[in-house]
Amino acid sequence: MMTPNTTLNFENTEIAFRNKSDKDLERAYWLFKLIGSSTLIKIGTPITNFSLNIGLPIQGLIRNTIYKQFCGGETIEGCAKAIEELGKGNVTTILDYSVEGEESEASFDACCKEVLETVKYAQKNKLISFCVFKPTGVGRFDLLAKVNAQEKLSDTEQAEFAAVLRRCNAICKACYEAGIPVLIDAEHSWIQDAIDDIARELMERYNKEKPIVYNTYQLYRHDKLASLKADFAYAQQQGFYLGAKLVRGAYMEIERERAQEKGYPSPIQPDKKSSDNDYNKALMFCLDNLDRIGFMAGTHNDESCMLLASEMDKRGIPHNHPHIYFAQLLGMSDNLSFNLGASGYNVAKYMPYGPVKSVMPYLFRRAQENTSAAGQTGRELSLIIKEKERRKSLKK
Repeated sequence: MMTPNTTLNFENTEIAFRNKSDKDLERAYWLFKLIGSSTLIKIGTPITNFSLNIGLPIQGLIRNTIYKQFCGGETIEGCAKAIEELGKGNVTTILDYSVEGEESEASFDACCKEVLETVKYAQKNKLISFCVFKPTGVGRFDLLAKVNAQEKLSDTEQAEFAAVLRRCNAICKACYEAGIPVLIDAEHSWIQDAIDDIARELMERYNKEKPIVYNTYQLYRHDKLASLKADFAYAQQQGFYLGAKLVRGAYMEIERERAQEKGYPSPIQPDKKSSDNDYNKALMFCLDNLDRIGFMAGTHNDESCMLLASEMDKRGIPHNHPHIYFAQLLGMSDNLSFNLGASGYNVAKYMPYGPVKSVMPYLFRRAQENTSAAGQTGRELSLIIKEKERRKSLKK
């Protein structure tokens, strides 16, 4: 039975922070205050990197602050407690091995092996709803750029690219055999076409019975709504389910700077309103074709979440329909995740994990995205303050 949508309230901080102690809230408060300072992030990032590289003992400080807020643990097993905590709020987990910036064949093999371990773990733990991998975690960025530009590969590069395809296939095949869906993360526009081609081929191979492989569509690009529709038309024609993770996007400044530098039109939407419009149109398109599309609304936007939740009710779609998931990042937008979970919707949190030093590039990137995301840090802070005041009033 569906929970009436009138009960869904993203301002309900009691539900949002139910699993946070007063100490956890205080730590999150100061952390978001710091992240809100773009100057501090700019200065702090190189200083922290330098300190880690020369071996200064700051890992403990990082582990107990930014790492604790945004990461589940250093190993798969180390995430067990965080996974369980989310599960108490009817929120599932996407285990995300977030080691970035390594570019050797050995590191790509190691990453593939680690993702395969998350698949095995997901088979044993029903609180894990999806697996995920980043294409540049299993293949060299510059190689993907060359493939994307349709440049001729040397014999060595052809062998290297064959290894990338093998790793992608191994992960998707394991997920298919385990019955666990897998998300292929999006990357920069100048390697994304190559990734889209790989994803389409894997969907065609493994999505015959149901959506298993999900490609990511960054709707802050002005061409991605059209891509989603074209991929669906191809899926219809070839007889497979489309898997789509819908996000706004994560590389706006880099994309605009590169387009200007190289002298080509920016792939990014002209303004936020255009991104929002295309994102919401993408949600409606997926709902219109729900029998053949499995999709994840990866968003921290209250309005898009409420639009999707309300539209599901309007159309009489059960909250726990297996083709629809909401998703947010661990440590952010708990007001969305836990209130949606409490109303019976399928919700998942991206849970990054990995050794502290290896995950730092990911954490710095997230911190920088937070400072550039209009209003995100302020929104987090206002909700934390509201909950602190609510608890204070109860103690009077």
